[in-house]
Amino acid sequence: MKPDWQKEIARERVDILFEEAEKNFPENKKRADRYVELARKIAMRYRVKIPKRYKRRFCEECYSYIKPGINCQVEVDSDEKTVKWKCEECGYVKRYPYEG
Repeated sequence: MKPDWQKEIARERVDILFEEAEKNFPENKKRADRYVELARKIAMRYRVKIPKRYKRRFCEECYSYIKPGINCQVEVDSDEKTVKWKCEECGYVKRYPYEG
């Protein structure tokens, strides 16, 4: 079990890495993907959850940084009440429910 102060530092680092991935995505996609990889490793090592606001920012299959409309297709399926995100890197489809 890690001390709370180490977990807090890990959460801060995860935040910083996702912010850097957002900034670097337009110029260098591979660097943004690397930041996601590092953030995941830190979160796993210190057993901290990746915040919900960042969970939808990377592909769960290939772990690449996702920017909707650029390397990810977004569709709304009103029959199933889901939003479908399709990663254009690996083809993985993730469905998120919505109320409407």
